Amino acid sequence: MAAFTSFSSLAQGVKVVKFDSIKEILKNDSDQVKVVNFWATWCRPCIKELPNFEAINASHKNVEVILVNLDFVEGLEKVNRFVEQRGLKSKVILLDEIDYNTWIDQVSPEWSGAIPATIIIGPHAVDKIFLEGELTASELENALKQFL
Repeated sequence: MAAFTSFSSLAQGVKVVKFDSIKEILKNDSDQVKVVNFWATWCRPCIKELPNFEAINASHKNVEVILVNLDFVEGLEKVNRFVEQRGLKSKVILLDEIDYNTWIDQVSPEWSGAIPATIIIGPHAVDKIFLEGELTASELENALKQFL
């Protein structure tokens, strides 16, 4: 029973959202830089680069890191376990939109749809950089420097 109780409280961790929530994030009406990474628990390159985003989240107080999970919503429990096991501190949300072709171009016209994919959005969305593919720590840091 204790495991069920702890998992029930954990289930509040990863919020399930529709693309409208992502559109709001991409507008970036704030003074912060936003780093938005699209990933999945079944994507090895995605998993390999997650520590790089966690490092950015821990070291840059003026940067908000948002990890947008693309697993199916039926896998929410798996995503919650993954987040807990990896000790992820960045904000993790699960996107509940299975028709990727309806929203990928709204993230970036450059995006082929492959993951991992990252968009860095400057304060008030004045500037944006889209990066497709796995990023090393130095590649991510160098891209972020353009906004700091």
